[in-house]
Amino acid sequence: MHHTVIDPIMLLRAYAIGIFPMSHSADDPDIFWVEPRRRAILPLDGLHVSRSLRKTIRADRFRVTADRAFAQVVRACAEPMADRQDTWINQSIYEACRRLFAMGHAHSIECWDGDRLVGGLYGMALGRAFFGESMFSRATDASKVALAWLVARMRVGGFTLLDCQFMTDHLASLGAQEISGRAYSGLLAAAVGDAVPGLPDVASADFFALDRLGDSPDDDLPPSDALTVAGPVSGQLIAQLLTQTS
Repeated sequence: MHHTVIDPIMLLRAYAIGIFPMSHSADDPDIFWVEPRRRAILPLDGLHVSRSLRKTIRADRFRVTADRAFAQVVRACAEPMADRQDTWINQSIYEACRRLFAMGHAHSIECWDGDRLVGGLYGMALGRAFFGESMFSRATDASKVALAWLVARMRVGGFTLLDCQFMTDHLASLGAQEISGRAYSGLLAAAVGDAVPGLPDVASADFFALDRLGDSPDDDLPPSDALTVAGPVSGQLIAQLLTQTS
């Protein structure tokens, strides 16, 4: 079966103007482009962290990493779930995502229980925007923990927009908001600016700033002993970052 080949640069340009690809099913070789009339976003200072979730984060219930198992995360997101028997991620989209990962634009957050991948998410970074694509969970709160780490990482790295595409009850419970296409276009333009794939973009956010946080000379930041061997930083630090106001 011949699958549509998605050029990664074209895909980045599509994100930059607010559209993204989907497929009707994993087995469908074709894709279509989507521009929602209303868009779900998650304000970086508006993540709802319940008391139980905060406890899970602080206790380092999961070992959390970034960009360690990107392909595994995308594949896991494409698996059937109880509330969704089919997926919009086909082979064409999977391959395009892997190319963008190799280029440094696609990223994943992974939650591990020992050596078992139990949750995570992935998306694309362009300028100061992060386009969340999908998440999955095989253990209680694993995807929520991954999202919390993503938000903390974005806040430290200078991101301004977390695009969640379509609103769901799950996202709403975590603080996502639905806005008009016009309002989204304004936020998108401010976040992406004149980012041109292949050329330096001085306005780009830094997805890996969190990993260097412990080495910062800023007295307001936690000391380097907050870092852990298992992951970039401790859950205690993540919880602290999420409670700080911008």
